[in-house]
Amino acid sequence: MSTKLETHHLFKSFVRGTEELEVLHDINLSIQEGEFVSFVGASGCGKTTLLRVLHGLIPATRGEVMMNGEVVDTPSSDRGFVLQQDSLLPWRTVLRNVTFGLEVKGNPSKDSDERARKLLQLVGLNGFENHYPLEISGGMRQRVNLARALVVDPDMLLMDEPFASLDAQTREIMQGELLRIWEQQRKTVLFVTHQIDEAVYLSDRVIVLSARPGRVKKDIKIDLPRPRPLSIKRSQEFIETIDTIWALIEEEVLSAVERGDV
Repeated sequence: MSTKLETHHLFKSFVRGTEELEVLHDINLSIQEGEFVSFVGASGCGKTTLLRVLHGLIPATRGEVMMNGEVVDTPSSDRGFVLQQDSLLPWRTVLRNVTFGLEVKGNPSKDSDERARKLLQLVGLNGFENHYPLEISGGMRQRVNLARALVVDPDMLLMDEPFASLDAQTREIMQGELLRIWEQQRKTVLFVTHQIDEAVYLSDRVIVLSARPGRVKKDIKIDLPRPRPLSIKRSQEFIETIDTIWALIEEEVLSAVERGDV
């Protein structure tokens, strides 16, 4: 595999009044093409900030992000972003929400509808093209959100807790669906989550960040075989991996609580 994204000595601080708040400290990453990598850590450790810097939404204070050998300093359609909230346009149908990405990119074409319909079929929403967001469930809206991110054919997907607002059962179903789609598309995915079991189930690697300022505390390779049925979550190896990661995070969570970050 070739290297898709790298960071070199990445720092990020925010100024609050007369104080400077350091959120990320000396982050060095190397993400390979086609990898599924999750970031976990205590609340306030900088997971979302890191994702936004990697996307180009906000600048690093120091250091650099490189994707395909080029500096990342602004958002680009080669990096799709999926948020926790689906942010669909309520006055547009499911189909038109998906094609919206192509319209924003400025290159809608005759085959835009066909591309959008194929992706809706991929995410399991065939037959819902003419429904409006308020007429479908939260899980279905996130499927639309994913299709909208994929329709512009990005090199990489950055996902910021996309299933956090879903109920437990729907969340598990969506995890399985995301893996199914990833197996077919093999996009490079960077995934932020608070759920350790979700990170382990989905990922090739889980990167544990320390409490603020976020540092890479541990980069853990997940050796569970693929494809992964949901039943793998009951395996001893899966449970032991969760315990290992939780042990790394526990002291960071206590530190964050003491500072009031949680």
